[in-house]
Amino acid sequence: MKTVLKILFIIFLLWMSIGAYLLNTEHPKAQIIMGLGVMYMSFILMPLFIYHRYKDGKYKKYVIDNNKDKKKAEN
Repeated sequence: MKTVLKILFIIFLLWMSIGAYLLNTEHPKAQIIMGLGVMYMSFILMPLFIYHRYKDGKYKKYVIDNNKDKKKAEN
């Protein structure tokens, strides 16, 4: 999964670089290319990254557990 994310990120960087080049050359479709790149990042790349990062339950240490707080308060 890591290599897939790296490849997708490289594709995103190339996409945005091409979009920036097209903006500098004032191509009529440059805004569309940049907008599609942002949509690609927000709807494909970021959800895959978030899933990969937290699929093993690493987020559980950030969740507030009221039972632990009650036990600490009782002691």
